Amino acid sequence: MKLHVVRLIVVVLVFVGFAMADYATAPNAAGAVETYDENGQGHFLTARRWSPYVAGFGIGVLAWLSFLISNKTIGVSGAYAKSAGMLEGMVRPKSREKAYYKRFTPKIDWEWMLVAGLIVGAFVSATTSGDFRVEWIPPTWQAAAGGNAFARWLTALIGGMILAIGARMAGGCTSGHGISGTLQLVLISWIATLCFFVAGIVTAFIIYRVIL
Repeated sequence: MKLHVVRLIVVVLVFVGFAMADYATAPNAAGAVETYDENGQGHFLTARRWSPYVAGFGIGVLAWLSFLISNKTIGVSGAYAKSAGMLEGMVRPKSREKAYYKRFTPKIDWEWMLVAGLIVGAFVSATTSGDFRVEWIPPTWQAAAGGNAFARWLTALIGGMILAIGARMAGGCTSGHGISGTLQLVLISWIATLCFFVAGIVTAFIIYRVIL
């Protein structure tokens, strides 16, 4: 199939996705939550929540565009490793001689900018939807584990470190394996994604006292 035909198909799918989003977040749509005000006014781009089906469709289109335009896969965890490498290089220049950093040069690249875009995009989305607020302890956490802010932040720090180590050991995160890897029908990515879901569900059940 010629490249211009593929691009045309992708453009059509993008428009279909936006149409689905507008329909799925309409006031009377099934599953629409906190999207429109009491007068039924609003737009899906400023919705507080989207249908998970529409969001999944959008992520799929984004993955296609990433392959089509840049010939790159979507991934996140590698950017954190490169950030750590850049910071370490400022303090210990010899750290760049490590085998990992020789293979994956610590620098600001497309993946690093993707992570930056996720942060900026989340901020813009929360702001335009009127949902942005500074919150030290999420209500769900407070109900399950109390209002100790230090405990919450310490848990988040330790959990983030474990996730980062696990992502490096697995050769990818939920983005690299769960989106890009499964999209290419990579067996190890399907196995990793299954483990992500099972471990996440079990952990959430334990933390929020659904089991045990």
